[in-house]
Amino acid sequence: MDSVTPKQADFQLETPAKDVLLPERHPQHDLFVCDVADAVLKDDMASMEHPFYSLSKKPETNVRRYEQGCKWLEVVPSVKGLATIYDKDILIYCISQMIAKINRGEAASPYVKIVAKDLLVFINRTTGGKDYEALKDALDRLDGTRIRTNVITGGVEEHSGFGLIDSFKIQRSEKTGRILEMSVKLSDWVFRSIKHQEVLTLHRDYFRLRKPIERRVYEVARKHCGRQARWTVTMETLKKKCGSHAPLKGFRYTLRQIAKSDHLPDYHVQLLDDSVTFINRETMPGMLQADRQEFAKLHPTTYEKARRVAPGYDVYYLENEWRGFWLDSGKPVLANPDAAFIGFCQRRYERNPSP
Repeated sequence: MDSVTPKQADFQLETPAKDVLLPERHPQHDLFVCDVADAVLKDDMASMEHPFYSLSKKPETNVRRYEQGCKWLEVVPSVKGLATIYDKDILIYCISQMIAKINRGEAASPYVKIVAKDLLVFINRTTGGKDYEALKDALDRLDGTRIRTNVITGGVEEHSGFGLIDSFKIQRSEKTGRILEMSVKLSDWVFRSIKHQEVLTLHRDYFRLRKPIERRVYEVARKHCGRQARWTVTMETLKKKCGSHAPLKGFRYTLRQIAKSDHLPDYHVQLLDDSVTFINRETMPGMLQADRQEFAKLHPTTYEKARRVAPGYDVYYLENEWRGFWLDSGKPVLANPDAAFIGFCQRRYERNPSP
């Protein structure tokens, strides 16, 4: 694993330029987000990752289709358009509440009650009348966006469809028209991800990023670079992962501006020719010495077992990822860390036999 630490000479700024971020309107705590694309594709189209959310302010009504061999996946918008990356804020909030309940030892449920003002404060928005109306429009798009895919198991092809959320309800005051309460039922596949703690911690400045593309670039970096020292990807591949419709030249210009202002949470951005490197700022709750001490060491034979259940994978890379998930999910007590790690490696290989 590359352990290179970013040097000051590599960057124009060592800390993010705060003036390029939205003001922090309300104090917040750590945030959790379900890795929505991965949550679906782990089961249906292993090794593929695609953007589900629109980065445009104009309604997108085209069907997005992704294929790998005989497997395919479609993201189908409603007549009101594809759910946007800002609509996803509601899903982030719901999942955050569920993770918090689980960490408190409470039973999780796909039904989430939402106090509209609490939601707006959490996602760093203002609390005027238009902001409440925007929540209703966002729920309409989330409810209307559908995922369709074919799953092939045992030589049988199954065509299935599901939504980003299952349903929602809004209660208004008859006299004032003000939203009193909202409720959302999460779809089964999102709820499964929550129960299995397949979540990532977001930096609190995620909701302060002004542009949709900045949010998506951060999400891709958070997922792929994670807690590694650095991660490099080609410009063209990053553009595809982000779902950007801009020409490659325009996308490169956007990345150059992000790198220059150095305001992306958790990661510095470096551009070199046609590649982009994300370098960890080490601002995430990390594997500090205290964390290492309370997390039991794995038995030496465990690594050999891991290699057998996940052939072709770097088991130390998998271990780093597994420990990161353990931290992000609130450091749950593991009765048998070795067995838990082996199970993690086995599931990873079953979902994606090719690393």
